[in-house]
Amino acid sequence: MSEHDDPYLWLEEVTADEAMTWVRERNAEAVAELTGGARFAELRDEIRAVFDADDRIPYVRRRGEYLYNFWQTPASPRGLWRRTTLEQYRRDEPDWQLLLDVDELGKREGENWVWDGAAVLRPDYRLALVNLSRGGADAAVVREFDLQTREFVPGGFELPEAKSFLRWIDADRVYVGTDFGPDSMTSSGYPRIVKEWRRGTELADAVTVFEGKPEDVSVYATHDPTPGFERDFVGRNIDFYRSERFLRTESGDLLRIDVPDDAETSVEREWLLITLRSAWTVGETTYPAGCLLATRFDDFIAGERNVDVLFEPDAHTSLTYHSWTKDHVILNTLHDVQSRIEVLTPGPDGWQRAELAGVPVGALSEITDTDPDVSDEYFMNSSGYVEPATLRRGVVGGEPEILKQAPARFDAADIEVHQHFATSADGTKIPYFVVGKPDPHTRPTLLSGYGGFEVSLTPSYLGHVGRAWLARGGTYVVANLRGGGEYGPDWHSQAVKANRHLVYEDFAAVARDLIDRGITTPRRLGIQGGSNGGLLMGVMLTKYPRLFGAIVCQVPLLDMRRYHELLAGASWMAEYGDPRKPEEWAFIEPFSPYQNVHEGAQYPPVLFATSTRDDRVHPGHARKMVARMREQGHDVRYYENIEGGHGAAADNEQLAFKWALVFEFLWAKLS
Repeated sequence: MSEHDDPYLWLEEVTADEAMTWVRERNAEAVAELTGGARFAELRDEIRAVFDADDRIPYVRRRGEYLYNFWQTPASPRGLWRRTTLEQYRRDEPDWQLLLDVDELGKREGENWVWDGAAVLRPDYRLALVNLSRGGADAAVVREFDLQTREFVPGGFELPEAKSFLRWIDADRVYVGTDFGPDSMTSSGYPRIVKEWRRGTELADAVTVFEGKPEDVSVYATHDPTPGFERDFVGRNIDFYRSERFLRTESGDLLRIDVPDDAETSVEREWLLITLRSAWTVGETTYPAGCLLATRFDDFIAGERNVDVLFEPDAHTSLTYHSWTKDHVILNTLHDVQSRIEVLTPGPDGWQRAELAGVPVGALSEITDTDPDVSDEYFMNSSGYVEPATLRRGVVGGEPEILKQAPARFDAADIEVHQHFATSADGTKIPYFVVGKPDPHTRPTLLSGYGGFEVSLTPSYLGHVGRAWLARGGTYVVANLRGGGEYGPDWHSQAVKANRHLVYEDFAAVARDLIDRGITTPRRLGIQGGSNGGLLMGVMLTKYPRLFGAIVCQVPLLDMRRYHELLAGASWMAEYGDPRKPEEWAFIEPFSPYQNVHEGAQYPPVLFATSTRDDRVHPGHARKMVARMREQGHDVRYYENIEGGHGAAADNEQLAFKWALVFEFLWAKLS
């Protein structure tokens, strides 16, 4: 089927009357089917209680003397931006200083505002650039906010709704990328031009400092205000994995940071850190993909190539990320999808290495915040599939203190966690975690996966899954597929473009392994995934339908013939391939779900869920797939939240309703 033969193109008109009438009709059908029983109400209320719990951890980010937090409650569903001191935060009930009430702002302005974050100006942290989204879309309005008066700045920096960026240079200058008019956005829908904008001038008078190419994904610009190391950087993201980076001098000259295009870089004081996605030969030495290298920035710009290896992967271990404190680098690695944390310290005799003190054994621990401007402080969160979260604060070199602990959201006394390895079609071992009660009999089982964009699925405490699924006797499984980042860049690069089929073979192998081990049966095995994981669900539906008893497909890509034409789709061609090229469409077409769903085939029941306000993955993917499956007579239902963006929910009430639909559908079909 070519796009010219597609009878459902009209469903790509997101808010057109005809399309929205169709959406409301499908919503009514799904709601009538899934919400009428007592179980749905119980699921919804239990899930909502998890999301709204007063005793959940209020995670914070340090900005100067204050710790900042965004908090949602039933009384303030769109949330409160607030801050407190460390002394107060140590208390059971801190005294929070309210900065912005998003619900009150929306009512006052007659807008459907959803919080989308804020950038606070260093080093005095007096001004912020607040991002507000209508309904949860990626496109946002940006406004300047005064943290002393706790008011928006009259006549301050402000951008209308667009996919934009606004980055502080100093109190009177910003870098801006937005929709300046014709030819100012890339084919992916992101800014192509960077300008310097001075306070008190019109946006139209901002001065262009850098331009990317129309076919790039986006451009960017940042200013580093670290005293003694003030620097400006600009660059272009050529595709999802390749970038060209420049140091912008005071005179406006651009000096290229000459690292491989697919490497990631970070600059902190005198150091340049380089994370490799592919092998890089420097002089006579070749450094493998997945390495973390360190060199002195000024020397590197001057042409020297003396580098130190801070991390080198092996067959079981990969680097997840690194975080700077004032004097140290904290490395978080995964060994067979289980975390390890260590500290590296530069000195006259090279880099010294030590374990980070106080990291709990058996839990997944992550560094959530550091304060590299002034201290060696860090915040660390630890949790597991059955271990509720614990937030610790430490200073490198000492034992961390426990700041907050979340209570259990479900009874996990009889629930066990096991890691297994399935063998994929090409012989590769694919790890997966099984969470559930030991039982000689099969149980309803929910298998989830993602397998893309170097995203790792790691063990974490999911209260809503625990209450709605595990506590009710279900088994929960997470597959660590190729295409993800669990074993470093090579684990991802094995499964892009022409080798995309490996992701789907891996997931099918995990499903078969669950069945072979007697954990479940095809009739009792449900699967769930969203976004790229939604594409995974679509492929399982069309290519491996006999393995599953029910499928939940959320905010998915499905029409891979046209995905590059829809919203941000063009930015993902480095992952999937370019369907405009016959040689690449040849390997995309066999897995494109919309082109491979057929009348007469036997498919398991499926629930599709998406959002009207998702301006990242177009809701037309799910709409068209459901329309075609309905035409062909398949067992399919559809729910589209009118708000919510790519997360498909704008507040906890919507989020609880969405997940209750999912679990009600799964229990109804798999019990």
